[in-house]
Amino acid sequence: MIATKSRPAPTASPADRPVLRTLLSRPYPAVMGILNVTPDSFSDGGRFIAPERALAQAQRMIAEGADIIDIGAESTRPYGSQPVSAEEERQRLQPVLAEIVALGVPVSIDSMKSAVVAWALDMGAAIANDVWGLQRDRDMAGLLAQRNSPVIIMHNRDSADAGLDIMKDIARFFERSLDIAAKAGISSDNIVLDPGIGFGKTHEQSMIALARLGELATFNLPLLVGASRKRFIDSVTPSEPQQRLGGSIAAHLIAAKGGARIIRTHDVAETVQALRVTAAIEDRR
Repeated sequence: MIATKSRPAPTASPADRPVLRTLLSRPYPAVMGILNVTPDSFSDGGRFIAPERALAQAQRMIAEGADIIDIGAESTRPYGSQPVSAEEERQRLQPVLAEIVALGVPVSIDSMKSAVVAWALDMGAAIANDVWGLQRDRDMAGLLAQRNSPVIIMHNRDSADAGLDIMKDIARFFERSLDIAAKAGISSDNIVLDPGIGFGKTHEQSMIALARLGELATFNLPLLVGASRKRFIDSVTPSEPQQRLGGSIAAHLIAAKGGARIIRTHDVAETVQALRVTAAIEDRR
């Protein structure tokens, strides 16, 4: 296992919190480009596992306007994903992470394992994106407090329950996560909340979470939404993941109107354009 303690705090990086604060102060949300170096992610599994293709994709997304690159080496899709060890995650990331960090755009590490996050922070990643919101790995919160690292806390469930009031469930989950964060010493300035569209939710619940996103403003923390190519779109208009661009943009524009300050997407150029044109039109009201 990779050690996560007794390391010195890293030097300041381009993605330290002041940069994020600047991004979040703009009239349109920041855009986080998705980069999966996995063989089995639901939309792009296998496409970018080769290091040269992963680097080229990161460069392309940055050129298209990505403010953050979110790189993950373990698929967390709800159906059919295979868990991998921390060592396997690190082996998938090793050939590309430092080169992507060197591109100069903040990099977030999409991992639920503190060992992987610790290693990635040492390599220059600046943000932790934890799909279990500090509730699966008991060392995660302490690590992020020690490193003063921003963290994305995502709502998740082991399985969907159609009988739940999903907004109450999301709120209770965030309350538990924020309690863990506070006890560990994570500053609230370093926390972003993600309702976890498509994770542990029915299609209906994912749409409810988007429609009622504004209710999460009570936490007074920035919100991230990643609805890109999610299966709930197929439940409205039958489509394969690569055919869900229109539905993804529609969901993300609604999320932005509901208060989302970061949008996580596979389709950077189209999402940047949609968000900026919407902001420009709204500015004319």
